[in-house]
Amino acid sequence: MNADQSLLLYNSLSGKKEPFIPLHEGRVGMYVCGPTLYSEPHMGNMRTFINFDFIYRCFLFLGYSVKYVRNITDAGHITNSAGLEVDSIGSAARLEQLQSLEIVYKYNVKFQELQRLYNLLPPNIEPTATGHIQEQIEVIEQIFTNGFAYEANGSVYFDVKAYMQRFPYGTLSGRKVEELEHETRELNAQDEKRFFADFALWKKAQPDDMQIWRSPWGDGNPGWHIECTAMSTKYLGKQFDIHGGGMDLKFPHHEDEIAQNCGSFGCNPARYWMHANMLNVNGQKMSKSLGNFFLPKEIVEGSSPLFSKPYAASVVRFFMLQAHYRSTLDITEEALNASEKGFERLVEATGILQKIIPSDATTWDLEAWKNAAVGAILDDFNAPMLIAQLFEAVRIIHAMNIGNAQMTSEDLTDFTAFFTQLLHEVLGIEFVHQAGNERLEGVMEVMLALRQQARSQQDWATSDMIRDGLAKVGIQIKDSKEGTTWS
Repeated sequence: MNADQSLLLYNSLSGKKEPFIPLHEGRVGMYVCGPTLYSEPHMGNMRTFINFDFIYRCFLFLGYSVKYVRNITDAGHITNSAGLEVDSIGSAARLEQLQSLEIVYKYNVKFQELQRLYNLLPPNIEPTATGHIQEQIEVIEQIFTNGFAYEANGSVYFDVKAYMQRFPYGTLSGRKVEELEHETRELNAQDEKRFFADFALWKKAQPDDMQIWRSPWGDGNPGWHIECTAMSTKYLGKQFDIHGGGMDLKFPHHEDEIAQNCGSFGCNPARYWMHANMLNVNGQKMSKSLGNFFLPKEIVEGSSPLFSKPYAASVVRFFMLQAHYRSTLDITEEALNASEKGFERLVEATGILQKIIPSDATTWDLEAWKNAAVGAILDDFNAPMLIAQLFEAVRIIHAMNIGNAQMTSEDLTDFTAFFTQLLHEVLGIEFVHQAGNERLEGVMEVMLALRQQARSQQDWATSDMIRDGLAKVGIQIKDSKEGTTWS
């Protein structure tokens, strides 16, 4: 990194790019909202997790010591799109005729599988809401002490009017309370609230609740927002560097987190707020009602009716990173196919790179390329620009292969290490990221031998059948004068 290069990131709080200045030099505290365990994460959720995994990897690449905390919501009432506070985990448990703990365990196992499938680095700490009920109660008590909460019939609400006398409300989302009133629908327990914008910190237990804890206000369970305030401040302090999540969490979840933190500790919890944008499918917002909703595993298994073939998780991850994390991304079969071809170019170039013979001179400005790649990372984690630099490297690899470019042994070693680091450690792209690859290698040896036998006998129908059949399950084979390879 050049001395004049510094990290810029877009702060949702200010609405502009700002130099990143950590609270503690060389260290980063980052909290990201994780999954709610009442169902499997959909592909839009997965895009958010992939983007913040990339951001985490970039911080590590830049030499920062990172404490990455990502929570798991396994309790509490969630505020849905209609403004209603619903027990989503209890509803899912009743629907599947399971205990709430069974639902939580079932979907946590699935989420951990997806982390491995899409090559996400595990966070340093992955706290659960149920493991921090006492911490949530303590934060609520502090909000009470500071005069920003009230009890009503065994439930506790955040007093937005009292809060607004000392702090602004809506600083993150830009929403004004008077505008919200016109958008608000009839809410459950609305008559308990002093003001329409007040939100639940603790909900009184109902007869059909499956999760119940004791509190100073009676039996019940926490509201949605309080868990993140309790867990982020426990592990990162009352103020930390970065709070991240999907764009859909900016309001009300993150806005209410700020209110809770100011109401309890007197400060905004995060100095930088970062939000990953939404995923569209064939030009439309992903929605079950539109029939374009699919799960991260379905696209890999080929079981989604939206796509005619499966795609490797590595290809899907590569596709996701070809858009900036703050941009909307439209996933289509045409776009996935284009990413698959680009992915294959990277695979091919990596293989060629291992065979390049060094020369007596270097005819390419290696340092300029490295600085451009680092510059893409420093410019608000610009993954598309970083990928563009990788393809510039692919062009040079092919040029060296045919003798139109040269590198000394020292530069070639440096280039290979840097190219590999960007590809695998920063972007997190693995060429083969599946269980049982050793067995697959053996199977493919047999398949390629059968195909070669068919070709030697001029049995083109069988040769094409093997090739096309493998393509349908996401395995590409390529014939060249050096032989046949697969990916």
